[in-house]
Amino acid sequence: MALKTRFSASLQEQRWLQAARDFAHQALLAREGPGGPEPPPLDAVLRCLRSACGGDLPLGYSFISISDLQRQQCVPCCSHLTWSTNEFKEWAHQGQGVLPLQSALPRTYLILVGYLTDRRQENEDEVVDGCLYVKDNTGIIPCELLHFELEWLESLFLFPGWSYIPQTDQSAAGYVEILVDPVPVNLPKEVPDTILVTYPTSARPLLTSRAQCNKRSKLTVAGELVRLGPLLCIRHKTFFFLFLKCIFSAVWVPVLVQKPKQLAWHHVLQLGHKYTVTGLSMCSLKKSGQRMFVTGVSSCLLPYCAELLREQPPDSAWQDESTPSSSLEAAEQLSDSLEPEVEEETPRSTKESKIISYVGTVTKILNVQAGLFLLDDKVCLCLAYQQLLNFAHGLRPGACVELIDVHLLQKPLVSFPFVVLGACLSSTVVLKSFSRLSTSYQPPASSGNLFLQLLFRYNLGIPLYLWLVSLLETFEERFSCFFGRHRLLLSSTHRNAGAAEKFLVPLLQAVVPGRGEARDIYNEILSEIHHCPLQKYLPLNPPCQAPSLSAVCHMAEQKSWEGFSPSQLLSSSEAQHMGTQELNRKLAWSYCTLSAGSFQSRLILLGVLRVSSRKSSLQLQDKSSTLPCVISHKDGSPFAHTALIGSLLQVENYQLIVERFLQTDFPSWEHLANLEHVREKKTSVYVQFYFEDVQVLHAAEGRIQKGIRSGDSSSMRKKDDGGLTSELETPKAKMLKLEDPKPETHRDENCQEGQSSPRGTSCVSRLFLVTQKEGLMLRNYQLPRKEDAAGQQLQRSFQATVLWLGRARLWSHPREIGNLPELEEMGRDGEEDVTRQEALLLFMGKSLRWFPFLHLDGLYRFVVPCCSDLEVFDKLCSPLVPTKFLSRSSCPLCLPVQDAWHLQHETWISHLPEHQLAARSVLTGMDQRIFSIAEVLSDSFTGSLVSFSGEIVERTLCASPKNEKTSLTVDLQQQKGSLLASDHSVKLSVSAASGSPVVMDIYIAATYLQHLWGLLPGAKILFQNLERKISRFHNVYCTYIASSSMSTVSLPASRPPFPSSPAGEASTLSLVFLSSLQPPLQNPPQARILCHLSCVLTLSLQWVCSLCSSIFKEGRCTRHSPPCPSHAGVRQASARVLVEDGTGEALVLCRNQLVAAVLGLSPLEWEALENCVQSRGRVYFQHGEAAGSGCVEEPEDLIACYLRSLCRSPLICRPILLDFSLDRKPSKIPQPAPLQLRNFRSGEVEFVSQVGPRLSLLCLNVEEVDQEALSYLNNERIRRTPSHCGGGTTA
Repeated sequence: MALKTRFSASLQEQRWLQAARDFAHQALLAREGPGGPEPPPLDAVLRCLRSACGGDLPLGYSFISISDLQRQQCVPCCSHLTWSTNEFKEWAHQGQGVLPLQSALPRTYLILVGYLTDRRQENEDEVVDGCLYVKDNTGIIPCELLHFELEWLESLFLFPGWSYIPQTDQSAAGYVEILVDPVPVNLPKEVPDTILVTYPTSARPLLTSRAQCNKRSKLTVAGELVRLGPLLCIRHKTFFFLFLKCIFSAVWVPVLVQKPKQLAWHHVLQLGHKYTVTGLSMCSLKKSGQRMFVTGVSSCLLPYCAELLREQPPDSAWQDESTPSSSLEAAEQLSDSLEPEVEEETPRSTKESKIISYVGTVTKILNVQAGLFLLDDKVCLCLAYQQLLNFAHGLRPGACVELIDVHLLQKPLVSFPFVVLGACLSSTVVLKSFSRLSTSYQPPASSGNLFLQLLFRYNLGIPLYLWLVSLLETFEERFSCFFGRHRLLLSSTHRNAGAAEKFLVPLLQAVVPGRGEARDIYNEILSEIHHCPLQKYLPLNPPCQAPSLSAVCHMAEQKSWEGFSPSQLLSSSEAQHMGTQELNRKLAWSYCTLSAGSFQSRLILLGVLRVSSRKSSLQLQDKSSTLPCVISHKDGSPFAHTALIGSLLQVENYQLIVERFLQTDFPSWEHLANLEHVREKKTSVYVQFYFEDVQVLHAAEGRIQKGIRSGDSSSMRKKDDGGLTSELETPKAKMLKLEDPKPETHRDENCQEGQSSPRGTSCVSRLFLVTQKEGLMLRNYQLPRKEDAAGQQLQRSFQATVLWLGRARLWSHPREIGNLPELEEMGRDGEEDVTRQEALLLFMGKSLRWFPFLHLDGLYRFVVPCCSDLEVFDKLCSPLVPTKFLSRSSCPLCLPVQDAWHLQHETWISHLPEHQLAARSVLTGMDQRIFSIAEVLSDSFTGSLVSFSGEIVERTLCASPKNEKTSLTVDLQQQKGSLLASDHSVKLSVSAASGSPVVMDIYIAATYLQHLWGLLPGAKILFQNLERKISRFHNVYCTYIASSSMSTVSLPASRPPFPSSPAGEASTLSLVFLSSLQPPLQNPPQARILCHLSCVLTLSLQWVCSLCSSIFKEGRCTRHSPPCPSHAGVRQASARVLVEDGTGEALVLCRNQLVAAVLGLSPLEWEALENCVQSRGRVYFQHGEAAGSGCVEEPEDLIACYLRSLCRSPLICRPILLDFSLDRKPSKIPQPAPLQLRNFRSGEVEFVSQVGPRLSLLCLNVEEVDQEALSYLNNERIRRTPSHCGGGTTA
């Protein structure tokens, strides 16, 4: 049995040795040494393995080549050749103690053997960039070591402990972390003999002296390393500085290391250690003249060894002189530095950063492209001011770093949550230990790093840089899934700047005017008095922000409810007389307008323009959400730029509208302060802006229609304009396979690709003119379905009547579509041919996305991609009903628009050029007629469907009429999206222009409002296909029906966040005569008259129940069957008075507070009178016009007697200034009647005048008029309107 076991082990070892020989043959070819051929590499490797593993071969491990490691290993892993299982578990457990939520590196049983080198091949050239690599004959991979010796270069090593860290996106190879010192396969090189040295104390005068030195003379300097600069790459040349201090004094000298083969010194040097550098010469900078030592080709770096050095005692003249030290403050405990400071200066005063040293553990990669790392979950390390030429190797979560002479900045950016440690060019960052966790690695971009390019171009301080990073991070997160990260972050170093640079550069130019002073990196490194961009900083409040659209909606909703109170929506004089239903209905719908400046930091809107086929509305979209938008032109033309779909837009001048919907049960106005009666709060957020205020950051297609303002390259500052840009640029590629990845193929569910040009080789298009457009509704179109022909249902759709212009055309590519050649043919064909080409377009399904782009008088083109059939449009046309029921010219053919068709807006009829005027003359008059509001209100108007435009003066939520037919909207009510109750409707009061006296009322059912945006006071709207109606009071109004549609012509002017009234401020009323208001008169303006109050005809004071409107008496409702639970009463008052102004008479209805003004009562008297009425419930007075009609009241009722005496008092009959409007619902409809003579008396003088029938007016305001004002107003009225009283009045 033992023999069998030994035979099996021997067989296993033979297989293992054969695999080792195959590996050596593939990866480790023999090398020619200086003394002849070297021993076979495999024999030396096996000898090292036996030595490392205690004499046995590690049969459980297998060799792996560099190429196989890069190709096969996709997850982080580690290999520990000499460790037991328990040792590895202990090591992994200690690593997980740093970040418990992270898993430890998985162990793999692989043997890595390779040559350590500092050079790589790139385009058949050998490149030395300061990085270290492990290579074999199959490939090369970057590596990072905690300890390195120069004699290891180009030697073959066995790596007993290492970790392989692949890149997160797997688009390029990762790198290797060498966990323990490698074992040399061959013997190390020997150290040179005794060397003559010069110490910095003696070498320093050579740098300060102006005497010319012999260029051929070389110097060897020995000293302690007190500062080690980072590797820098400027103008494709890599170098670094080191500073050696004299062992006997504080004098130090700078040494510039720039020879390619000496860049590996950077991995050897350690602060506090002593070194000897040979072969130094002196040089000076051209600009500043600063002098330093520089290495030559023959220079060597040797460890300091006193036994091997022949010391030359320093000159006595220099021993007592001490140059000021460059070391700054001593290292501090960070916990002490993080204590809050008591600042005497203002928060915006400039602060000085502290210089400290710190040791911490990387716990998170905040942004590797921006050089931001989180240490110990509380400190942000910023390495952006140093070039990360080693691609941040080793800086993974779990790694320990030591920071020496870094700048501590507290709260540099108000919105940034961490304290910042910034490393400048005088700071040193040392990797103390590698991470033991399986954390990812993403290298910083090797070229085109927009973070660093903008940092260096504008020489930003830490506050502005952190703000830049936050903007760019949010920008990338929101839109990279639409366009790909590479195209989005493309910098101007390429041919065209990317969207991010177009967005950021104007912002940086605004906050950094002139780009400030250029960064002098050599002075920053060499100056004895430290000066760098991190030394002083100004705490920054972000000047602007560009949050995600979901955050925008949340901020807008939060802002709209801040300090909100229901009492803001109502005036107290109106609210105290409203019942429960009216009061809560007034509160149900309100809005708030916000602008970019309404937020603490100016808010910039960014989004990809989309159009929703489900909602048929324009939207701005990012990865987080969508925001509905209303876009208009400042010249009043509709927005129809279909080419903008899928483009990334930036808008800074906009109106963010928050529609607020409340469900409340306030018993009366006295309870408005108690928010417990607010049962539910909902909001709807959308934005509206002008197209002229849009900047296109990224176009979805190769061409953009004329007039779109895109980011112009002329606004981008070139890097060589005036030499302001620092020489410190981001390095070019220093490593294989580390270029930016191609645009991501993966897309989030919310990130759909923008609409692009069809890729087919040919397409068919047809031009048409829109003559009529109807609204969205559910229509009974039974179009067959391919999948399930039996399942038919109502289709949500809209339709438009169009005129085909010319015939279908074939194009080899969509981009070749010409400049309206159809119009040239149409001018020759004549009008008759055009009329016969009328069609009815039916939009359903995905084609509903074209609803917001389709407008009257617009010339559009359908493009059918990947098609060559010129009859594609004719084949799909069909009659809506069987042809036998139709006459030849009655109804156009119906064309269902296909989902794959593209709609392209060309121009408007009014914008056609001169050479196409013939076509324009043919088309004029074929579109739908737009009336004026005055025409629609005219008694001679006979149409039933009307279209007109006007400005919204007021919008009011009211109850739908009980007799309104709901059959057309019953299916719409089943749709989701309406936040108002279906039994409500909206009344829009629309005028022809701002301040116009002619007003039209439009009623829209709440179920239609989910598709309508922008119905705000001050907005100008084009209404189409409204139904014109006449009420029983002979008032003309319009209703929005299923075939109606609307579009926004112009946006309202900026309004306060909480408008005091929906109608806004009232305009100054004009003074008129009553004779100028004689019927027929539709919707007269609000005006004022100077009149005489003749008498009070009726007066009613009552308290009614707020819930059921029954009489409310002695604190309770008087309704008994069934009992009313209400305990709140509402006081109401009304009076009808007779007034005359010498040209006519009018009955004026006054309500509530205006009754007190008519009666001449003070507020205290009126309050006392209403309180007295509360105990009685109601008091009513009627003054008969005929003699003896008397009044109606109880004889013993003192209140009634008081009111009777007051109303009959001659003090009531007085001149007043009355503001009024026409009573739209009078108790008696006035009939046309001829003028009659009427006697009027003024004092002792009697007048006779021709007057018409009495008008019914509503009182808006009453003002007392003294004798002097009365005389002035009379003269002004007669002077302005002499014709009103000229012929009919005689004394």
